[in-house]
Amino acid sequence: MFNLTSLNLNGIRSATTKGLEAWLAKSAPDCICMQEVKAQAADVAGRFEELAGMRGHFHFAQKKGYAGTAVFSRHEPSAVVTGFGTHEFDDEGRYTELRFDTPKRKLSIISVYFPSGSSGPERQESKYRFLAAFFPHLVTLKSQREFILCGDVNIAHTQNDLKNWRSNQKNSGFLPDERAWMTRLFGEDVGLIDVYRKLQPDTTDACYTWWSNRGQAYANNVGWRLDYHLATPAIAALARTESIFKEQRFSDHAPITIGYDFKL
Repeated sequence: MFNLTSLNLNGIRSATTKGLEAWLAKSAPDCICMQEVKAQAADVAGRFEELAGMRGHFHFAQKKGYAGTAVFSRHEPSAVVTGFGTHEFDDEGRYTELRFDTPKRKLSIISVYFPSGSSGPERQESKYRFLAAFFPHLVTLKSQREFILCGDVNIAHTQNDLKNWRSNQKNSGFLPDERAWMTRLFGEDVGLIDVYRKLQPDTTDACYTWWSNRGQAYANNVGWRLDYHLATPAIAALARTESIFKEQRFSDHAPITIGYDFKL
């Protein structure tokens, strides 16, 4: 089994002070895709190059303490790609792709941090620009290789993916245009698979991966499913197990792990 975890850290330094490294040592995934690393190369040097026996590969934001992605892996990739060719978002460190290619297979594990639009109209417009630029990249990538994209997508796709869907229909993360973008992603235009939903098509309360820090959202499980495994059909067909770890909190997100019936 290939066990792949995804987690928005809300800062790698913060998450590791809350027990992340010990949990990774115990859960022992093959890879973990991280979002919101919130660190620079100098912060990583001598401390975060490796975690729990996995080597880290990073895409840092130019702005200090902002965004950033990483993939930590027990397996050495054949290539590392940072950025997807769009200057605005590559400067924010939003895309880390590890390729594990062999003569018989082209396979990528990708960590992506989609922009949030919740802070205001300007950020929502940035989010829409990201979605417009990222869609054709995924179309091209799928025509060339198999992949699993893990990340904080900052969109709840359906009513089952958040607690209070009725009151959030005009809020970023559940806007009609955002949800339609996800639907297109799973449709004939791209044909990716929402792997968690393949395994758990009907869950509601159990599916959430993010809770607001306001009020008692976590205590009352008023959550959203914002963190996804999106895979090409052949790889998604190999998904066997899923778990969302909620017993310990490393950030405002919970790690989601899916086990796939293959080995690198």
